Amino acid sequence: MQTPFKRRALVSALALVASAGLLAACGGSDDAPTDVEDTALQFDPASYTTVNVTVDGVAMKVRQYKVVYVAKPIRMAATQATLGGGTTTLADPYAYQSMVISVPEASAADQKKAVYMLVNNGGWWTSAVATTINEGQAFASTSDTDNIGAALKAGYVVANVGTRSRGARAADGSWAGKAPSPVVDTKAAIRYLRLNDARMPGSAERIVLTGTSGGGGLTAAVSASGNSADYLPYLAEIGAAGITGAGTTVASTLKDDVFAAVAYCPINNLGNADAGYEWEYSALRSDANTGALDGVAYSAGQQPAASRAIAAAFPAYLNGLGLAREDGKALTDASMREATTAQLRDEIERQIAKGTAVPQLGGSFTVTQRGTTASYPNDWLTLTGTGTSAKVAAIDYAKFLNFVTTITKLKTVVAFDAVGVTGNPAISGETNLFGSAAAEYSNFTEWSWNNNTKARDASGQDDTGQPWASYLAATSTNTLAAQIRLINPIAYLNTSADSAPYWYVRHGMIDRDTAFSMQTLLYHAIRKDPSVKEVSFKLPYLVPHSGNYDVQEAFAWIKAKLDSNP
Repeated sequence: MQTPFKRRALVSALALVASAGLLAACGGSDDAPTDVEDTALQFDPASYTTVNVTVDGVAMKVRQYKVVYVAKPIRMAATQATLGGGTTTLADPYAYQSMVISVPEASAADQKKAVYMLVNNGGWWTSAVATTINEGQAFASTSDTDNIGAALKAGYVVANVGTRSRGARAADGSWAGKAPSPVVDTKAAIRYLRLNDARMPGSAERIVLTGTSGGGGLTAAVSASGNSADYLPYLAEIGAAGITGAGTTVASTLKDDVFAAVAYCPINNLGNADAGYEWEYSALRSDANTGALDGVAYSAGQQPAASRAIAAAFPAYLNGLGLAREDGKALTDASMREATTAQLRDEIERQIAKGTAVPQLGGSFTVTQRGTTASYPNDWLTLTGTGTSAKVAAIDYAKFLNFVTTITKLKTVVAFDAVGVTGNPAISGETNLFGSAAAEYSNFTEWSWNNNTKARDASGQDDTGQPWASYLAATSTNTLAAQIRLINPIAYLNTSADSAPYWYVRHGMIDRDTAFSMQTLLYHAIRKDPSVKEVSFKLPYLVPHSGNYDVQEAFAWIKAKLDSNP
């Protein structure tokens, strides 16, 4: 049996290979590995534990492997912060760069099975490797919320990936999870599978990458940027498989693209997420739907002015992307709401056709979230006809947004890049995903940078003496511009990167964690990419911020894509 996550074994293997001078050319699967790192990352098919579970009441044996997927993992501090302000003890110092690979016994000799790869990273937070495939666990493949049961029933290889991300603290005290670390680590895990494809069950050419919220954003960024050379220097630093050379000579012998992306409510395009959020919601904000900051009510503080200023940046960004809707019309600030409304209409009519009781104007919606059910008046949706033949006659989009924000209050201003501005007293949003390893955080949007008033935090014009554009341009002294780009799927869609050919993207109809405009934008950018063969995008009916609530639909879609590419 394998002793999990042994860095000592990796170091010994590297030393042994180096002394033997095994620097043979790489073939990526059956051939000799290309360098000492690749040799140290050889998969041992006999080194597993057996886990006994049930799927649909039937016993199943699962082979479970635990691996460190890079040759130079970063040793992490024992005490790590948790999302929300607490702390946790990290049992293994390399758990952020480790992977648990679970293989149904019946698939152990099958090298064509898909690999269902999961990233966690809620809130873009750092994520130690973990799995729910444990001794005695019961799964139900027919459940609409049990994606692991569905994956095991299908015989897929299940790969749970730990990654560094915001909040990660190395043993030396540095902030080791700064962007683009989560993308780089996920790519390194993919490369581990590609390096060992001929020795492992499953096919690394059939990876289905999936995640929710920050994990959905991570899924989108990785799936959009397949095989981009931009990540090679970062991959070289951690000893990822298939990397040769260093500096200006760094190159790759392996691929890191994926077959399909399944992204739920992806918090993506962080550099523009605040602009999109305020453009969507600024005119609707009030004390009723926006919380106080540092004891100051929304209307009495800096939030309203900040919201308007941030919103003003979105039209130029959106209009400059050159995207188009399905009808060929340009996707601009003038047509974005109409484009999102079209998605709402499609989803509501799908629900009506399958018998869902959608209320007429003046009726009430019944909404359940976090175990609580409540009714909300329908003042935004007008239907024509009755029964399963009813159609959407009109959607009042402004009233729809009010409906959403009545169910769940909006994020305060600033939603994503909050630290040091508008009276925000603590680390919140995604600000600590950015900056150098020596700094806890860095503002990553222009408004927050220019309005940071927190002294001596090394962020903003107040401390650096540089306005936003000048700081971004100073690439010899900081990497902020690269960090923002490297985690943004929009920066890689419609480029020379090998984007995943198949995408399944869902964002709940009552999810206000990011703007509907940002998801509509992502959808049309995916749809435009020449590498993409199909994108399934929906705003599921009355679904809040969540994932894996439509497992039967999602896995039927996955199976159809795999079957069409045997």
